Amino acid sequence: MRVFLTGATGFIGSRVVAELIGAGHQVLGLARSDAGAAALTAAGGQVQRGDLDDLESLRTGASSSDAVIHTAFRHDWTRFAQSCAMDKRAIETIGAVLQGSSRPFIVSSGVGVAEGRAATEDDPPLPPSPSFPRESEATAVAQLERGVHASVMRLPQVHDTVKQGLITPLIAIARAKGVSAYVGEGRNCWPAAHVTDVARLYRLALDKGTAGARYHAVAEEGVPLNEIATAIGRGLNVPVVSIPQEQAQEHFGFLAFFAARDPKTSSALTRAKLGWNPTGPTLLTDLANMDYSQR
Repeated sequence: MRVFLTGATGFIGSRVVAELIGAGHQVLGLARSDAGAAALTAAGGQVQRGDLDDLESLRTGASSSDAVIHTAFRHDWTRFAQSCAMDKRAIETIGAVLQGSSRPFIVSSGVGVAEGRAATEDDPPLPPSPSFPRESEATAVAQLERGVHASVMRLPQVHDTVKQGLITPLIAIARAKGVSAYVGEGRNCWPAAHVTDVARLYRLALDKGTAGARYHAVAEEGVPLNEIATAIGRGLNVPVVSIPQEQAQEHFGFLAFFAARDPKTSSALTRAKLGWNPTGPTLLTDLANMDYSQR
């Protein structure tokens, strides 16, 4: 298939490019910079110049492809509501092009749809809130109801030895504050998966997935935050401390919303349906092997 991929030059998207091309697909990737376009070309992809707020470029890419995978999201935490609104418009724009066809449309979202137990693929998305207004999954469901062959990929903390999702800014906070912290006892857990496993799952969802499905790109159901903080403290050579809940906002800033959450997530149904067997390093292994001298 010819696949239009947003976020094709990003952390996850660039690995999806390699996975798709290695499986015999053609990739048309969205790229907003000359450097990104050059990297995409070098990887064997074709380039669609544009950005998430360039709706015409999204229409052009989607209309000329057999499938669309949407991995792009502008992670600007100072303007998070605007980023969420841009993401919603992008999904709606692509969906309008694909409406009434059988062309797959895989939309990326997040885990964290249940508390106090491991969420499953059967759990519906949480409604957007003022503190977390992202509507990726809800917008994908709306496209499904309009005749779009849409499915959802829920992402955990996706990692290698360079980036680790929300843990990357957690490391930056620990570096700036001189302590690696968790909230309370730190027994709350964040699910995780290595980026190569996640890229492979996108390809399996493209090749074998069904409309309306939710897939969990989760290799580890949950890694305790106190263990994550300990690994960061060891890497930065700073103390590891517990922060009371009432001080979380002051210490973690925008991460305070996530710091005490416990979004354990199962991927049992995803593994059974798509034959996905993650084999990459664990999150703590990557945290132990990363180079903390690099900012």
